[in-house]
Amino acid sequence: MTTPSPRAVRRTLIAAAASLGLLSASASSFAQATWPSKTVRVVVGFAPGGTTDVMARVLAQSLTEALGQSVIVDNKPGASGNIAAGEVIKAAPDGYTLLVAPTSVETANPSLFKSTILPSRDLTPVMGIGRTQMYVITRPGLEVKDLKQLITMAKAQPGKLSYASSGTGTPPQLAGELFKQSTGTFITHVPYRGAAPALQDVMASQADMAFDPGIAFPHIKAGKVKLLAVASDKKSPFFPNVPTYADLGIKDASLDIWFGLWVPNNTPAEVSARLTREVTKILASPAVKQRFGDLGAEPVALEAAEFKKLLAQEGKTLSALIKDRKIIVE
Repeated sequence: MTTPSPRAVRRTLIAAAASLGLLSASASSFAQATWPSKTVRVVVGFAPGGTTDVMARVLAQSLTEALGQSVIVDNKPGASGNIAAGEVIKAAPDGYTLLVAPTSVETANPSLFKSTILPSRDLTPVMGIGRTQMYVITRPGLEVKDLKQLITMAKAQPGKLSYASSGTGTPPQLAGELFKQSTGTFITHVPYRGAAPALQDVMASQADMAFDPGIAFPHIKAGKVKLLAVASDKKSPFFPNVPTYADLGIKDASLDIWFGLWVPNNTPAEVSARLTREVTKILASPAVKQRFGDLGAEPVALEAAEFKKLLAQEGKTLSALIKDRKIIVE
């Protein structure tokens, strides 16, 4: 048998490498052309009926039509979204398991929980999908006519006023602590198991105030709670005449609740790109704007680079706040 020359061996290796490259490119093109070929699962870390769940269901319904495959919502509530995030982290990176969650799952939870779940390390953010602002509301009988009077009252009687939240470590509590930090006030935190019971006790005058994520809208209009301010630097599209923190000179206390879409690391880039295109179109739909508006939310499409910047800034703010205020989730 004749031994191949070194030059012939090199030619063979180059040809094989080229062949593998073509195969890889073909496989990538094939994956892009065929995804999705089965049901896509959207994992949500909260119970049915809440803001995150409804947002996910609105997207799932529209994506089913856009992708030509069923897109279903799978609720995995618990640990402020950590259980759902863990489920997606363990999933195959094939585009068939997605996470819809508030950004706090990445920006606050690692500082609040002793957990191995670390979305910033193990998940890839695809895009932002929307936000809700928070609103400073009080019980109807609280004798203040605006936020400046409330701050004066809180400073005159430290600890006497109380604010209700949906639980320790949740965005409404973090908004409350930012407010206290910025205004130099001491207001007693009363945690509840969810935003609804917190709101009920404000309406029943069992708590003085709350930082509401939008569920109080009907009760504001009915006069069952008083709206003093938008807990944001931006005007509310729903209450454009209500003053914001920026209007009132309150600095470094704004905390909007952003929501986003994540996939497991190493999910094909073609899948993330397709999701970004389809979801961006969905969020621009008047019907989807109306559905989000019913939740007190705005559909806002943030592409990956912009969404990552938001996550980094929010993570820096919230990790420092949690450490400074010694917020611990039992």
